[in-house]
Amino acid sequence: MITIYTTPSCSSCRKAKKWLDEHKVAYEEKNLFNHRIDDTDIEKMLHHAENGFDDIISTRSKVFKEQELEVEDMSVSELKNFIINHPSVLKRPIIVDAKRMQVGYNDEEIRVFIPKKLREMIMRENSEADFTHYEDTLNRYFAALESEENDKE
Repeated sequence: MITIYTTPSCSSCRKAKKWLDEHKVAYEEKNLFNHRIDDTDIEKMLHHAENGFDDIISTRSKVFKEQELEVEDMSVSELKNFIINHPSVLKRPIIVDAKRMQVGYNDEEIRVFIPKKLREMIMRENSEADFTHYEDTLNRYFAALESEENDKE
């Protein structure tokens, strides 16, 4: 299951959620201001972070600047506790599943969250240079899924 960490005022978060909805990708949203993140959430992010905390923390955030903190001077547990107590320091959105993580919204990179079967169909029906039939491919894929579900009933 995909988890997306968001804040209400973040336009990139809204774009990411809209993209996931349009591609019918199931996700759990965790609003950083309404849902208290915990050690497990942070571990899930760090598991996929190539550069550790640097990938998920915005050192330009207001809280980080006000406290004049240096990531390099903090232990892992200090950083985790700081994030738990000040979730606004996280970059947004953060999209995580069992295999990967994306920080921020990028309309090309987010495609890694498309189900494999749909990705294969898109690549088969659209040449690399020409994605003019992308919408048609999506519609055929979702129609086929709906048909499969109806057949099961």
